[in-house]
Amino acid sequence: MADVIKIKKGLDIKMNGQAEKIYVKSPRSKTYAIKPVDWHGLTPKIIPKLCDPVKVGTPIFYDKYHPEIMFTSPVSGILLSINRGDRRRIVEVVIEDDGKDTRETFLQGDPADLSREQIVENLLESGLWPMIRRRPYTVIARPGDQPKSIFISAFDTAPLAPDYDFLLKDIDEDFQWGVNVLKRLTEGKVHLNLDGRYPSVRTLSSIKGVEINRFKGPHPAGNVGIQIHNLDPINKGEVVWTVQPQDVLAIGRLFKTGQYDPSVVVALTGSRVEKPIYLKTIRGTSVAPLLENRIMEGENRVISGNVLNGRQIDAAEGYVGFSDSQVTVIPEGNYFELFGWMLPGFKKFSTSRSFASALLMPNRHFDMDTNYHGGERAFVMTGEYEKVLPMDIYPMHLLKAIMVNDIDKMEQLGIYEVDEEDLALCEVVCTSKIPVTKILRDGLRSLRKEMEE
Repeated sequence: MADVIKIKKGLDIKMNGQAEKIYVKSPRSKTYAIKPVDWHGLTPKIIPKLCDPVKVGTPIFYDKYHPEIMFTSPVSGILLSINRGDRRRIVEVVIEDDGKDTRETFLQGDPADLSREQIVENLLESGLWPMIRRRPYTVIARPGDQPKSIFISAFDTAPLAPDYDFLLKDIDEDFQWGVNVLKRLTEGKVHLNLDGRYPSVRTLSSIKGVEINRFKGPHPAGNVGIQIHNLDPINKGEVVWTVQPQDVLAIGRLFKTGQYDPSVVVALTGSRVEKPIYLKTIRGTSVAPLLENRIMEGENRVISGNVLNGRQIDAAEGYVGFSDSQVTVIPEGNYFELFGWMLPGFKKFSTSRSFASALLMPNRHFDMDTNYHGGERAFVMTGEYEKVLPMDIYPMHLLKAIMVNDIDKMEQLGIYEVDEEDLALCEVVCTSKIPVTKILRDGLRSLRKEMEE
């Protein structure tokens, strides 16, 4: 598609702490973790016992309801611990690294010479299948499905998001191998979506076998859900798969070398980071070596992902999410504002232009914290959601249908097309302080249970 698709609705949240385009190799962590909570609807069953040796690519656990879907170790060493949360739910499986990177070997070969069954089996055995997620529901794709298309969003418009042109520079061969694998998994198109605001590097614009689309506009233009809505909307009974850019690289390297390469680049961002940069590391790394001597003292919140839909992790004992390409550190907002709404707000971010900062300094970047600036109120119609959601749906009506568990109404109002990241801005601008994304995930979980179980 030659024309640039222009997204008019949305909101760019300008924050301090954008990563400088410099690569630094992060020190190796002593431990790495695979977190089942990174995938919705997953019930893990552990395979090895505590202290058993593992290699890079050794199966650690599988999905109880889909035993063929394996999750493998990103490093070699021993299975150190299985950390549990409420109701003994497994939240982390921790591997102690021996630093040797002894690897399992898998099928190696040109995807063009392999059958779809061989490709699927290789992805399952290597533990790379969970990199492929399906819409609706944003859960792990089912190997037996035939998706009508596959989407790769090669840019991100979220606050302080990494620059994928920079991340993917000079590794076009690996990316092409990954695309060649994905092409064998669908009879439809593989969509590679680029940022229409800037010319893309050769790595992306020269990829063959894909339909290249360009999007231009404020966040959430970079969300794959918005792109699907504009190019290939999902109707009831249809399936679309999505893959993140760094996951495409890992898939390509698997078939190119016959080994699982867990290396990734993570952007360390946020106003509490002294020098935001890009760090070369390994999937599932402990966040501690990434933050060491790099963040300011004080009460900080560390987020694996971006501030809109990332997951809070502990600065000392937390681990980076499986597919996260960003770690964000911002101040905690543990303070009370007396009559804060009456102050001029020279340093406050405003979506309604009600503070002086929006009038006097419209292009200012902010040191935003986690303070809610108010409490939950009555859930009333305001029309604010529609201003930041570039989809032909009624988000507030959809949320109210979810709250009363009206399955038919959810379907009619377009729940098959949305995910938490698509409605994250609705939560930001919500006058009522409603937990929009939590309500949406509850609705997706309820709908999936009704339709598939």
